[in-house]
Amino acid sequence: MTASITTSTSDIEPLQQRLLWRRSLGRAGLVYLFSRLCVVVGAAIVAAELRADENYRLELHSWWPGADPHYAGKLIPKSALRPMIDVLTSWDGIWYMRIVRNGYPAVVRPNVTYDMNDARAEFFPLYPTLVRWLDTVLPGGDSLAALVLNLMLGAAAVWLVGIIARDLFGPAVGERSMLLMSLFPGSFVLSFAYTEALLLVLAAGCLWCLHRHNWWAAGALAALGTATRPNGVALVAACAVAALIAIRRDRDWRSLFAVLLAPFGFIAFQWWIGHHTGESGVWFRVQTEAWGEGTSFGVTALRRTALAIIHPLSSPTNTITLASVASLVLLVWFFRRHPLPAPMAAYSAAVVLLMLVPATVTARPRFLYTAFPLLISAAAWLEEEDERGWWPYAVGACAAGLVGLTALYGVYGAIP
Repeated sequence: MTASITTSTSDIEPLQQRLLWRRSLGRAGLVYLFSRLCVVVGAAIVAAELRADENYRLELHSWWPGADPHYAGKLIPKSALRPMIDVLTSWDGIWYMRIVRNGYPAVVRPNVTYDMNDARAEFFPLYPTLVRWLDTVLPGGDSLAALVLNLMLGAAAVWLVGIIARDLFGPAVGERSMLLMSLFPGSFVLSFAYTEALLLVLAAGCLWCLHRHNWWAAGALAALGTATRPNGVALVAACAVAALIAIRRDRDWRSLFAVLLAPFGFIAFQWWIGHHTGESGVWFRVQTEAWGEGTSFGVTALRRTALAIIHPLSSPTNTITLASVASLVLLVWFFRRHPLPAPMAAYSAAVVLLMLVPATVTARPRFLYTAFPLLISAAAWLEEEDERGWWPYAVGACAAGLVGLTALYGVYGAIP
């Protein structure tokens, strides 16, 4: 006797959706790999420039020995790999790698400057801790461990953002959100030894848990996020808004667990670094003395933007600020057309505020990138306006910006 097997229409539809989503994940995975290739190309441009410059200097010295004695006897690199790794571990990556290798300073000297190793007390601990752990099991050295870690974290961040966008706007927007996350110029940080990749994973996980009212998990992820980098405190705002809504609507007082847990990472690091160095509030002193950090509440961003308009292309840093501010305005417009849940809006607003407040390093693609929910709104608008053909232009502009930024930061042409 054979049993008849029937499949209802209600069973077929979810199956088709799962198959379509798997295809979307496959396409997004290929685009993510392509985006990392864009970063490698940018780093290779820098490596080639350095190699060509070294060849020129050595050739100059060979036929004119007195021209540049400083470069006498310097060897030409046999491979571009080392210069490329140097590019991907430059800027803040240098400081994180110092923490990986040497830990935090036991004492921070008075009037600390950027040139002193003591200044590494300014950088948060979670990312270098993970790099050190991965380095114990992965051959190739700590620099490779840092880059491999971010490659994996970046893929996880792209996937999580796709899940959030799919839940909010459907599979098509989920796919486009993953593609924008992969190609947005600020995504260069997913291949640099920076902490944004880790923060993105934790922030996306936290916002997704808040959306599903999983308060304990959201609070734990937020606590890890606030131990990752300073603008991770934006997750505290997200948890607070989510809790306020849950309490007003459903009297769900359990939501306060997320609020109480969220700032734990930041507070714990401040206590630990103060205890380790024997100086309470040392992190804030390093911020002020070594990095010259102050507040301008957006004035610096506006000033640099105005200078970029008045004197175009005279300063790469000002040009990047102008591009970041223009992108922010556009992303806010997308958000107004396709609003997001209040906790995601609160997180994005807090990230943008923390980006604009400082008086030194202000609006930058990597800071704007951490306000990733705005990219979901952009993807929703691009999907809605698909018949107008904006999508190829958006993808092309992002890919070009990704290569250009990597090369520009690699030659220290602007502050990232």
